[in-house]
Amino acid sequence: QVHLVESGGGSVQVGGSLRLSCAISGATFDLNALCLRWFRQAPGRDRDGIAALSGTDTPYYGLSVKGRFTISKDRAKNRLYLQMNSLTSEDTAMYYCAADQSPTCEATEQRSWGRGTQVTVSP
Repeated sequence: QVHLVESGGGSVQVGGSLRLSCAISGATFDLNALCLRWFRQAPGRDRDGIAALSGTDTPYYGLSVKGRFTISKDRAKNRLYLQMNSLTSEDTAMYYCAADQSPTCEATEQRSWGRGTQVTVSP
């Protein structure tokens, strides 16, 4: 089991930037064997996947964030990041990181979730 803790959320104005961080820990895990993902959920909406990073560092992005958000990880610090630029009010949501026991991101095996961090974008 992988333990995930998000941080870095907050309030920002439209056009601003934030960097979210997800601390990854557990009894035994291998970052190269995990697909790491970022999801978000706005009030009244479903939780949507917005970015993923394979065990070999191939990134995947949803259309709503492609070109504005960047997913990355630091193996030395066991951290996942989401750099968010050009934020709009539509980006306001609770953001969650997740880890799947699938290095290619083709499956959603044994998914672990963090508790989330709130991002609020205001005019």
